Amino acid sequence: QVQLVESGGGLVQAGGSLRLSCATSSSIFSVSAMGWFRQAPGEQRELVARISGGGTTNYAHSVKGRFTISRDNAKNTVYLQMNSLKPEDTAVYYCSLEIPSSSLQYWGQGTQVTVSS
Repeated sequence: QVQLVESGGGLVQAGGSLRLSCATSSSIFSVSAMGWFRQAPGEQRELVARISGGGTTNYAHSVKGRFTISRDNAKNTVYLQMNSLKPEDTAVYYCSLEIPSSSLQYWGQGTQVTVSS
């Protein structure tokens, strides 16, 4: 069973920054693609950023240039640096781990990010 533990959420004013972390004990972390998703009330969960096992990144258009996803394979941790935050970034943020060569995807419990105007 893969466990993912997110941290770093909170309340911040518009224009501020937060860094989310997601740690796992999974032995296959270094070869797994990791993603950050978010879900606002009444909305569908959406992909925010993704990083492959090889380090290739992609971002949602709405966060490109403001958010940066990175990973530290020595710490089995993926990060999401969020700068220039906007009220519309308010959501519960979830990290995910994709099992290589399968359709299996594991999720963390989520961390709330609230951006006040």
